[in-house]
Amino acid sequence: MLEPRPADPLTDILRAMRLTGGVFLEAAFTAPWCVVSRVSPEDCAGYLPLPRHIIAYHFVCEGELSVGVDGAAPVTARRGEIVILPRNDHHLLGSDLDMAPIDVNDLFEPGDASRPGRLVYGTTATADTRFFCGFLSHNQPDDPLISALPRVLKSRMEDAAASDWVESSLRFASRRPTPDEKLSPAVLGKLAELLFIEAVRQYLQDDPATTGSGWIAGLRDPRVGRALALLHGQRDRAWTTEDLAREVGLSRSAFAERFTGLVGDPPMRYLGKWRLQHAARRLLETTEPIARIAGEAGYESEPAFHRAFKREHRMTPASWRKQHAMAGDA
Repeated sequence: MLEPRPADPLTDILRAMRLTGGVFLEAAFTAPWCVVSRVSPEDCAGYLPLPRHIIAYHFVCEGELSVGVDGAAPVTARRGEIVILPRNDHHLLGSDLDMAPIDVNDLFEPGDASRPGRLVYGTTATADTRFFCGFLSHNQPDDPLISALPRVLKSRMEDAAASDWVESSLRFASRRPTPDEKLSPAVLGKLAELLFIEAVRQYLQDDPATTGSGWIAGLRDPRVGRALALLHGQRDRAWTTEDLAREVGLSRSAFAERFTGLVGDPPMRYLGKWRLQHAARRLLETTEPIARIAGEAGYESEPAFHRAFKREHRMTPASWRKQHAMAGDA
């Protein structure tokens, strides 16, 4: 069984992203086959409000499938493995990615109260590959973790029992709940979150390319990773470099040098960028007063927020909100 792990920097950062999840398709394919895929917000209808930003995943129950994304080497997943697309790129799925892809709309069978929709190629009796398609919704489009991850992640279950447990949990949680059922979406969201955390954790442990510098390298470092988690989880706190150094058990100079060397920005500059990124998203997604958004972002005064925002985005918060709202309407 996939057990929750103790809290750590990765878990803290992902918690700040407020991930929620769902399953929208069960698929059964008979080789040879190939389809082009990308999760749309409409695919997620019925589980939660339509998400703005999506992480797509495919969990293989039987057989194997390959996943191809432009600019990345194909990835093959087998029973008990999950393939995750952190930025929800268009991708090919299939037994043979060199085939002309099929339009998934031609294969779709609507779901009902007992099961999600299905994609069937051939028949379910002859299918040699079965998998679930699902998603995680999050509220941070420019999150540094999402930006730093590769376009395709693959994670493995440690044993067959864990794989069977995940499959049965997905099957149970993917039922369209009745009005009296509130557990299923919550169970599924937590399961999808745990699967994503496990995939990122395996990537951090296994990929030698993450040992250099950059945001992922900072997350791997116990002291800098802890500092990143504190900054993401307590964005509005009046942090200083001294405070962070004390929290992670280093001197100010040693911490500042370590953080800057790995992440690429000094701690306070990184925090300022993170706060402005959060504020820009809030300006777009809400009608909250600018003064309140400034406070949420950790600015003690609205004029200070205006100056910082204009320095970063070359326009005032009000102008940014108006311009991007018009672009969204278009």
